[in-house]
Amino acid sequence: MQETIDTGKKLGSADIARVMKLLPHRYPFLLIDRLQDMDGDESCVGIKNVTINEPFFQGHFPQFPVMPGVLIIEGLAQTAGALCVASLGEDYNPQVVYFMGIDKAKFRRPVVPGDQLHYHVRKLRSRGRVWRFYGEARVNGHVVAEAEVSAMIADTAEARAFAAQKNA
Repeated sequence: MQETIDTGKKLGSADIARVMKLLPHRYPFLLIDRLQDMDGDESCVGIKNVTINEPFFQGHFPQFPVMPGVLIIEGLAQTAGALCVASLGEDYNPQVVYFMGIDKAKFRRPVVPGDQLHYHVRKLRSRGRVWRFYGEARVNGHVVAEAEVSAMIADTAEARAFAAQKNA
């Protein structure tokens, strides 16, 4: 994916308070701190400041703390999910964003405390409430991971029906 090019478009952003309105995730599983360069439902960049205080560093690995790759992919998915919800407007209040799939995941470099992750996501397609994105996680401009992720937005009633169906 290329760096953002100045096209004259007004790009949106979201601080942590807005991110928490867009996503149901909370600490310790909220893996983005802010959104920037939001271009409608097409693309955006999520930011994650990685600190030694992250709970996963206690066990992964105590002598050489490395952020788990699956959490980097989750950060890409959360960035994409927040972009989906933001594009539906201020009045839309979803209850659940389901992570549906991961394809073509690759991990290139370790992410360690002190790094700042930039999750670059770009929409590949959307049909109804199902979205597919390509994402790259970068640290200092270097790609550390990439994947295609898909997600579905569900309202409360849909989420309950889905959970009931799975439990039946």
